[in-house]
Amino acid sequence: MTDATCPIQQGGIIAAGVGSRLRADGFGVSKPMVRVAGRPLIEHTLDRFLAVGIRRVTVLINEASEDCRGWLDSHGMELDLDLIVRTTPSSYASFRLVAERLGGAPAVITTIDSILPTGDFHAYVMAAATFPADAVVLGLTDYVDDENPLWATLDAAGGRIRQLGGNGGTHVTAGLYVLPAEQPAEHGAGFVRLRDYLAWLVAQGRPVYGLVLPRVFDIDRARDIVAAESAVLGNQRWNNRA
Repeated sequence: MTDATCPIQQGGIIAAGVGSRLRADGFGVSKPMVRVAGRPLIEHTLDRFLAVGIRRVTVLINEASEDCRGWLDSHGMELDLDLIVRTTPSSYASFRLVAERLGGAPAVITTIDSILPTGDFHAYVMAAATFPADAVVLGLTDYVDDENPLWATLDAAGGRIRQLGGNGGTHVTAGLYVLPAEQPAEHGAGFVRLRDYLAWLVAQGRPVYGLVLPRVFDIDRARDIVAAESAVLGNQRWNNRA
């Protein structure tokens, strides 16, 4: 499913985490190279971008991810690839680094550990482009299997997120973020966690919207891989190119 008319033409991938829980489960590769249904996470993620017609992609990996860097050298020929190799101090620092490289035009950013069908990703990108030009649009899901989810309270009538954070809500965030061409300013003091920045945007009344996806797997542990592979192999909405 390649869409040359995709209204968003650039993307970003945050893959700078060390994957400590996966390492504790016995995985010796960097997180982007962890395999789900026989293919590394980085391949799943790039394929989703290519399928919707996005070829300009900024990828952030940490300095220990030499295996991923080598993989990108030999598999990234179809892309206009902007690779950043840097070990960052926090999730917000990673997000800001990628977002700054994508300023000036709308962009979709994803974390490396989000696994979902290509069709759902396509629907998310297309729908996000219909929101106001200054909107930040988060992917949401009601599938909750995370030790520390970021809860969102969604106004179903208008699509605005009314609250982020706390101990509950209508959905949880899914590691997908569409940013406008003119990105929102950050708080002068800065942030450590990405979730704190997003919650601050909502609290400030900035236009932050949510789009609900049927199911998104957050690959943090071996059991998450088992669950995602069961969905890939057992559901017609998934296939080996999911």
